[in-house]
Order: sequence, then structure tokens, then C-alpha cells
Amino acid sequence: MNAINLADAKAHFSALVDRAEAGDSVEILRRGKAVARLVPAEGPRKPVDLAAMRALTEAMSPQSESAGDFMRGVRDGDRY
Repeated sequence: MNAINLADAKAHFSALVDRAEAGDSVEILRRGKAVARLVPAEGPRKPVDLAAMRALTEAMSPQSESAGDFMRGVRDGDRY
């Protein structure tokens, strides 16, 4: 990751966006301290395979206690 001061970032913003698009991260500094970071945008996410998700959840056994009871047990157990 490279660092650049704010005045230079303003003057070369288009080039910085091109660098971010290419996968580089740029940290923007004001008076020597980092105030912003220009990073590449995330790519598109893969779609969820609903059939595989359904098969996975149907193979799981149901919980024996409610989530609230489970968390109360964790909270009130030996941890504290």
C-alpha cells in the first residue's frame, strides 16, 4: 500500500482511481496522518446454491434447547 498526501491526491485523483482499479491500495494522508484509504471495489459475489444449502440444513439435527436457553447457560455457566 502506498501513501500520498491530500494535495497530491486531489491533483492526481484519476490516476489513483486507475491504480485502485488495478488492485492497488492507496492511503491518503493529511499532515502526515492517515485519514482515508482508496481500495479496489469488491468483485461480484457468487450466487448461493439453494439446493445445496437446503440439503445441508435438512441433514442437521434439530437443537434440543432454544437459543435463549443455550445462551443463558453459557452466560451463567463456569465462565464467570
